[in-house]
Amino acid sequence: MDIRHKFIQAKSALSVQGEQASCDSSSGRIPPGQNQVENFPVLDLGTHPDISPQTWTLRLFGLVDRELDLSWSDFQALPQKNQLADFHCVTHWTQLDMEWQGVSAASVIALAHARPEARFLTLHGYDDYTVNLPVAALLDDDVILAHSVFGRALSREHGGPVRLVVPKRYGWKSVKWLKAIEFHATDRPGFWESRGYHNEGDPWREERFSGMPNDE
Repeated sequence: MDIRHKFIQAKSALSVQGEQASCDSSSGRIPPGQNQVENFPVLDLGTHPDISPQTWTLRLFGLVDRELDLSWSDFQALPQKNQLADFHCVTHWTQLDMEWQGVSAASVIALAHARPEARFLTLHGYDDYTVNLPVAALLDDDVILAHSVFGRALSREHGGPVRLVVPKRYGWKSVKWLKAIEFHATDRPGFWESRGYHNEGDPWREERFSGMPNDE
């Protein structure tokens, strides 16, 4: 069994157990069950796709009037923004005041002219990872398609050249090595959601795993 499969099995087991850690949320900015860290831990499926800016593209497709394939130069030509946001990982760590640079998700979404019935998204990574989110979640003004963090280009292990950052959700919703955004009418569970993780992933409600007390 390779490392990827062992990692998937271990994290899937957590979703069955609903495992909780003893954590500190006394600051008021840290969600329940989280501990503050000062570094930026690396968590993934054990695969780090080697995608250069020159070969990177972002596809927007599905229930849209305008399917697109954005190149790196197209992406860089869009209005750039800085976003200060906290990052909460389902494995109980939180890093405060992360400084992201990139393009707002809302401005990218708008390029595709989504049809009225397109209410949900699947975000695809170059490592074949997927996450599901409502379209509305990506329209929040703090959601960013980031190419840099703390003033430096995203490293390969942290999802470079481009990753999604959704501050109001646990970190597994923030897809690394972002490859495509698919628009559809009904919700479709992503990689971890189909393995027992909560469909929404709100850290303030501790929506870590399906079937937990806050799962309605």
